[in-house]
Amino acid sequence: MGIYPPSLENLIEQLSRLPGIGQKSATRVALHILRSRRDLAEGLARSLVEVKEKIRFCSVCFNLTDDDPCAICSNENRANGSICIVEGPGDQLALESSGKFKGRYHVLNGVLSPLDGVGPEDLKIHRLLDRLEPEGIQEIIIATNPTTGGEATATYLTKALYEKDPRLNITRIALGVPMGGDLKYMDRMTLERALTSRTPVSP
Repeated sequence: MGIYPPSLENLIEQLSRLPGIGQKSATRVALHILRSRRDLAEGLARSLVEVKEKIRFCSVCFNLTDDDPCAICSNENRANGSICIVEGPGDQLALESSGKFKGRYHVLNGVLSPLDGVGPEDLKIHRLLDRLEPEGIQEIIIATNPTTGGEATATYLTKALYEKDPRLNITRIALGVPMGGDLKYMDRMTLERALTSRTPVSP
């Protein structure tokens, strides 16, 4: 038998199933909800149900959306001939928040992982290839993460895209030492990528 009433124990158990939330954090959140006004709990419950009912994948770029197509895919001002390929919605959000990219996206929702049974068909790569001609795509920016899976996916994408259209301008986002980083704490892969992706400077 738990030290809390069954309903509270159940809430703690459900919260602890979320990624990054252990038993202590779940207990702290549950107690905060309990101490707060009723409208916090009601609003939280409504929001949880609403995202499960309304959020789906955009049929064009496969980002999360409550309208299909999503706001970016339906925005004609973003139809500038560029597509940025990212692994997941969080990566797309990070790039979009920078305000530098004004084209459209293609969200893979994963990376190639043969050992886990994840192949090109699971990442909607064929749907990406189908977008090239109808959308007049001239530039592809590959923005997968610098992991083993991300690098393998970037290599596969580059080959598949060039086979589809050799005229494409395909680039990979620069990867290397982050702003404020210290070289002596960087791992080998980061330093190799930084040296490979070095850019010219001028006075």
